[in-house]
Amino acid sequence: MTNQTLVQKSKIALNFNTPLDTLKTLLFVYVVLTRALKIQRHLRARGIVPTLRDGWAWTAQQALLLVLRLPSTKKKVETELGKARLDIEDKLVPKGDAVVRHLSLPEKGNSSEWISDEMVKMDEESKSFTDWRHGKLSGAVYHGGDDLQKIIVAAFERYCVSNPLHPDVFPAVRKMEAEVVSMCLRMYNNPNGAGVTTSGGTESIIMSVKTHREWARATKGITEPEMVIPSSAHAAFDKGAAYFGIKVYTIPVDPVTRRVNLKHVSRAINANTIMIVGSAINFPDGCQDDIVSLGKLAKKNNIGLHVDCCLGSFIMPFLEKAGFPVEPFDFRVEGVTAISCDTHKYGFAPKGNSVIMYRDAALRQHQYYVNPTWMGGVYASPSIAGSRPGALIAGTWAAMQYMGYDGYLESCRSIVGAAKIIAEKIKTEIPELYILGNPPASVVAFASQHPDVKIYEVGDAMSEKGWHLNALNDPAALHIACTRLTVSHVDELIADLKDSVRQAKLKPSGKGTMVTLYGLGKSNAVGPTMVGHLATAFLDALYKA
Repeated sequence: MTNQTLVQKSKIALNFNTPLDTLKTLLFVYVVLTRALKIQRHLRARGIVPTLRDGWAWTAQQALLLVLRLPSTKKKVETELGKARLDIEDKLVPKGDAVVRHLSLPEKGNSSEWISDEMVKMDEESKSFTDWRHGKLSGAVYHGGDDLQKIIVAAFERYCVSNPLHPDVFPAVRKMEAEVVSMCLRMYNNPNGAGVTTSGGTESIIMSVKTHREWARATKGITEPEMVIPSSAHAAFDKGAAYFGIKVYTIPVDPVTRRVNLKHVSRAINANTIMIVGSAINFPDGCQDDIVSLGKLAKKNNIGLHVDCCLGSFIMPFLEKAGFPVEPFDFRVEGVTAISCDTHKYGFAPKGNSVIMYRDAALRQHQYYVNPTWMGGVYASPSIAGSRPGALIAGTWAAMQYMGYDGYLESCRSIVGAAKIIAEKIKTEIPELYILGNPPASVVAFASQHPDVKIYEVGDAMSEKGWHLNALNDPAALHIACTRLTVSHVDELIADLKDSVRQAKLKPSGKGTMVTLYGLGKSNAVGPTMVGHLATAFLDALYKA
């Protein structure tokens, strides 16, 4: 074959390589490369063994779902779930001939006396009614005292119809909201920063996730955002990521220190990372991540660092003055871009108020929603809600003014002091249990180190004694978030805990509410699926009149 013939054949081949064919080839190469890059990033962040473990868990769960769709299995599962739903409803929804249900508007309005009496009846008729004043409740109710409650009620009464959406109509509410944010910013050592009040810690976190996503898109062009969080971070971060289409890399915590593994965090950061997260303190075991090291990572990679202080709220800023050791956690740490703080926890504000704080006002603007072209006029709101209850803002402002710096300092001293005593007594007087990590503040988490003591059995026994403790996973554990109401019941808690451990040793394993629900959740592939169904049934029961 001559050179001339080869040239002619090459020309013919090139003629078939049309622009469309070239485009298809380029698209194919692009898809392959982007997929390969995503796989490489995932393997780098998670590691080969955890990735294989995740793949196996996903495969097992998919296989389980297929089995659950079989007629015979499906019927059995539905029967068992039906029983579980009835059990949940029985605990949450009052039943009986004496229970009056108000399913329609009354023909005529009732008197204030009738309404008050009916509320008392509804409290008393519920099987699950717990008198939180007895101090046996972990967290949940952060009561600042009867005098403060009266002040908050008075603020509610004065501003019950107010709405911050109309600052020209309710200028005092606007002023109080700005002052609440300002007071929190100064507590966290950022007087020139910016912030917004929200409906609670979950909204504060979700708003921060949204803000960092918008910031990364505007300043770095990131369209496939990712975030890196500790396994101990609040579930609100996963919730925000689910809402806003963000991939989450969950990094394990050290089993001893309970701090997030910094090496793994660093490996998970890539060009699409918008933020990383640390807690001060976290919800599960009350421990604090290494915020300084996380700040260095955030600054090095030009990404956000959210410090979750929702639970630490009005405890963490007062630890040092109260005489307790504390590591840096606030805006004095370089790299910290946002902090969430629940005023309605240890700030003793009415439920439904939190603050999300940012390093500067420029970052906060990425949280706003502005629509200048709506036919109803220019629409702008700082957070998810449009209308908001000004009464909650007024109640929060009143609580902070009433407590003052000295009040919160003394509160911190007594609450954390109680937590320290509980932790020390568990260490020295209950050898079957051990404390998770080294919690610096108000939460004490403990697990079993005795083969015959199942911690969820201990939890069931404590429930029978009137205690409401939080059950945890990975490892199986219980925690108590101490409040002002806990302080006078420390000795009772320890005595009941000792007795509950003794009972757990004697009781056959596998029985009880906590064992059934929390044990199933981490046991095997069926766990997450079934517990998910139970959680859905629980939510449905909340709206059963």
